[in-house]
Amino acid sequence: MIPWIEGAMAFPPVETALRDPNGLLCAGGDLSPRRLIEAYQRGIFPWYSNGDPILWWSPDPRMVMFPADFRVSRSLRRILRAGRFEVRLDSSFPAVVHACAVTPRAGQRGTWITGEMQLAYQRLFRLGIAHSVETWDGERLVGGLYGLAIGRAFFGESMFSLVSNASKVAAAHLARFLEAEGYGMIDCQMSTGHLASLGAREIPREAFVARLRTLLAVAREPGRWPSDGAGQPWT
Repeated sequence: MIPWIEGAMAFPPVETALRDPNGLLCAGGDLSPRRLIEAYQRGIFPWYSNGDPILWWSPDPRMVMFPADFRVSRSLRRILRAGRFEVRLDSSFPAVVHACAVTPRAGQRGTWITGEMQLAYQRLFRLGIAHSVETWDGERLVGGLYGLAIGRAFFGESMFSLVSNASKVAAAHLARFLEAEGYGMIDCQMSTGHLASLGAREIPREAFVARLRTLLAVAREPGRWPSDGAGQPWT
């Protein structure tokens, strides 16, 4: 029986999540900023489809990336050095979230980024907690990603690409920006071969939660990231 939360009820301990590949923890609640921030601080995230109740997850193991470990292949480095794309931060957050929701993905029908979810993360963006990294080809948004920054941890949510390598370019700039700003970990949530190819790896949930506590102990003032914060030339 999956626990149901409502009102101000706290999340159950993450150790009680189902022992399945995704770690279903509980259902119910809402997508208010308070509830979402509490979830991420505990190592929990929402993931559900239209017509379903809100479902909350805490996988074990957890896919993470340490910013300094981002793997820049020779082909990606050539693209970064060529400067074909411009990378901006927080300049078009709603468009990035919408693109993540509607861009087709191999082997996936529909989207978990419902209209309700999009509005919830836009509220967090206005509070200076959610952020986007955008890959632009001229004035066309061709790739990007979004997630939450709390303490010294970044919680990645989704990415999209309309042209080859556009999301990888955004991810490379994100890793470099986070490393320069003193962030210690990127939460990638679920394990995928694509993320592993970029340097992400699985760690036990217990280790993830322990590291998360350390990174959240350093308070950071929420706020908009500078649009040109990732725009330095790549060497």
